[in-house]
Amino acid sequence: MNEIIIDLKNLSKTFNNKLKILKNLNYSFKRGKTYSIVGPSGSGKSTLLNLISLVDRPSTGNIIINGKKIIFSDTDYNDTLRANKIGIIYQNYNLLPDFNAFENILLSKLVSENNEAVAKKEAIYYLKKVGLYNRMNNFPSQLSGGESQRIAIARALIKSPEIIVADEPTGSLDNKNAKEIFKLFLKLKNKKRVIIFATHNMYFAKMADYTLHIKNGNIKLSNARKSR
Repeated sequence: MNEIIIDLKNLSKTFNNKLKILKNLNYSFKRGKTYSIVGPSGSGKSTLLNLISLVDRPSTGNIIINGKKIIFSDTDYNDTLRANKIGIIYQNYNLLPDFNAFENILLSKLVSENNEAVAKKEAIYYLKKVGLYNRMNNFPSQLSGGESQRIAIARALIKSPEIIVADEPTGSLDNKNAKEIFKLFLKLKNKKRVIIFATHNMYFAKMADYTLHIKNGNIKLSNARKSR
């Protein structure tokens, strides 16, 4: 299995034909590793995550995932890849307000699983994994911020993604909940998966295997844990 799961080649992103956020960026992300992305507001952290997760397309350059160059006009392939291989965790959770916790997780699986009984069994498994089995019938408006983020993590996990992308996953939480969520988040690491997250919190950032600093539209490796 190829150690490199995501390869960015001369990647640039420009808005309104003049505001260049990312400039000829080159970087390779490896399986089994965690990466934190830091930098001031407006530096391009969210932009980079949106490109990696195929939510947006670059102005120039290439994104290669599992050795295959992404063709952004091939929307069917990209939608399938995003649905099955990429788990996205948002700062503000993005839970569906009219569906309960169980249904929010289940719907994520039903995108790729035709057997509803199997999907339901997995949804219950991941509810238990994030410690919220007893809240399965509660709606997002009835959940705390920490509980909502746990549901968002379970929703991403149920797809068994090879790539997990998180934009400020603890940004809306108090310090206690943030630490609990982050511990859970780092437990998602495995040999086949890469985890990439943006954060303003340097304490959390330094817990990743690699800390990447976005400056002047490019990536600088500012920290690599010696144990890795």
